[in-house]
Amino acid sequence: MAAQDTHLKPFDEDWTRALAVVAHPDDLEFGATSAIAKWTRQGKEVSELLVTKGEAGIETVPPSEAGPLRVEEQRAAARIVGAKRVQFLDFPDGTLEYGLGLRRALARAIRDHRPEVVISINYREYFPGADFYNHADHRVLGPALLDAVRDAANTWVFPELGEEGLKAWKGVRSVAFSSSPEPTHFTSFGQDELNTGIASLDAHEVYMGALEGFDHKSMLRTAAEEAGARNGVELAVEFEVVGV
Repeated sequence: MAAQDTHLKPFDEDWTRALAVVAHPDDLEFGATSAIAKWTRQGKEVSELLVTKGEAGIETVPPSEAGPLRVEEQRAAARIVGAKRVQFLDFPDGTLEYGLGLRRALARAIRDHRPEVVISINYREYFPGADFYNHADHRVLGPALLDAVRDAANTWVFPELGEEGLKAWKGVRSVAFSSSPEPTHFTSFGQDELNTGIASLDAHEVYMGALEGFDHKSMLRTAAEEAGARNGVELAVEFEVVGV
């Protein structure tokens, strides 16, 4: 495909370790895992941090059953794309609140994983081209995560983390939010990575089965093709990259 002018920049891939932080199982799989598959195949280390277990996400399954089920589906999805670690913080699904408890937990994880890049999902009010309001947990997590990156770098914020042996980590270069209506960068990938990304969403079998009539395979493929066309490549995912 011929190159074309674009306002987006290629996402800097000169790093070795990333932490993907989202609110729910399946958040990463709606587009970002094709890029994660590409990065892990390059030898980069990507770990996943889930703030909730997604226990309130399936109308027909009570939370006590849905939580463990969705944890296992997320672990299966992570294996497909080559994620190194999967961690759950166990905050309540659907009622996530911005506050020091959330910031501390995120800062603790950042100091533990010591990433150079943090990946997440859109925290703005709407998704591109959509007229439904973004999930409350997504809107809460984004600002808390940006603040936690700074908290993790400051020895004197949450000093109890240092007492746990988790020294301040100043190595995060940026936080990249997929599916943002205000993208700044893109990452290209191939058909094999797209197929892997689709397979990772397939791993959320029960959750996707509850979304009756939703063709996620076509959605992911179309989104990757359209992002690629906008940026002069075959397939891509776009990110809003925030420097820290």
